[in-house]
Amino acid sequence: MKKILFAAIVGCCFVACSSTSPQSLDADKEIGYCIKQTNRALIGMQQADGAYNYTMQPRNILQNQQQWNCRQTSAQEWCSGFWSGILWMNYAITRDSNIRQQAEGFTHALNHLAQQPVFDHDLGFLMLTSYGKGYELTHQAAYKKLLLNAADSLATLYNPTVGTILSWPRHVKDYGGHNTIMDNMINLELLFWAAENGGRPELRDIAIKHAETTMNYQFQDDGTCYHVAVYDTLTGDFIKGVTHQGYADSSMWSRGQSWAIYGFTMVYRFTKDKRFLDFAQKVTNIYLKRLKETSKDWVPLWDMDDPRGTQAPKDASAACIVASALLELCQYVENPTAMQYRQAATAMLTDLSSDKYQSRDKNVSFLMHATGHHPAGSEIDASIIYADYYYLEALLRFRSSCGRPATRGT
Repeated sequence: MKKILFAAIVGCCFVACSSTSPQSLDADKEIGYCIKQTNRALIGMQQADGAYNYTMQPRNILQNQQQWNCRQTSAQEWCSGFWSGILWMNYAITRDSNIRQQAEGFTHALNHLAQQPVFDHDLGFLMLTSYGKGYELTHQAAYKKLLLNAADSLATLYNPTVGTILSWPRHVKDYGGHNTIMDNMINLELLFWAAENGGRPELRDIAIKHAETTMNYQFQDDGTCYHVAVYDTLTGDFIKGVTHQGYADSSMWSRGQSWAIYGFTMVYRFTKDKRFLDFAQKVTNIYLKRLKETSKDWVPLWDMDDPRGTQAPKDASAACIVASALLELCQYVENPTAMQYRQAATAMLTDLSSDKYQSRDKNVSFLMHATGHHPAGSEIDASIIYADYYYLEALLRFRSSCGRPATRGT
């Protein structure tokens, strides 16, 4: 009965939300577009002598700008790995030696992050998107060593009493306890990977416990996540769920929910524990239900409870993350649910690939209309590097699942 009900819900959402036919998505064409935009961006990033400053990594392109605003590579800049990842995915497609050279250069600029005390949970984002993508393609021993070092560093933030990795050590006093944000689910992949590739076996146990604790405490009854869960550092007791980047503590911040969908799908990949598969579906189903209720297409508002409704800014990055996750999740479930998830992902990518969301000649990014930190007034209705990263990843997953040869690094 539950499967039939869900199929009906998502099927209705598919008809109501999609402004374009899912069959209209030409993955090869859109991947080619991404390659073209990447090459344009690289030209714009060259210095006067033709060289690149690899320590400066793309972050955003604000309205009426054409080139990437770059930030200095550091542990505090959580987006520093995404550009390297885009280049590695580009190289996996083209085998262009120049693209590989630039991928290596921007990746190597991050090596110090795995060799210093951990700053916060974002080490997983930083290293997997860069060295992780690079290792999948090159199998360089140095890359593997740095990834294993990074996993050990990330694990130092784990509090066994609480059962999660501390996200922001610098904000423990601000929140009144051990804080864990939903984004942290993505970093668990580094621990799982390390445990399977010569790292300490207990890294897997840490990742599983973190996922279990998050599943038990960081969600409302309907499957909507809190951005931040706060726990008593000494007793491990759950204190409260709050937001940092959403509209309100109990609202559905779209990117936070997308991290949950992507994260629990990934945890199931490594564990094959049905609890995580069931939960991945639960957090997906509420996202799709709310998307139907709040959006005119398949790209969500930045927060689905923003009282401005359809006048509120969109967040293309959330749509990219969810599309990529659904193309994996649909492989783990049976029809009709699998088909509905795939149709939803296809519709998301189709809308994202339209002239409404693609940047095209407006700037050198792939996409427009992402939202970074709305409460802080930062990166609202902008092009943001992680939107591009997950858009390209989703396109590659889509192409692979359509019977094309699997592209390494995806």
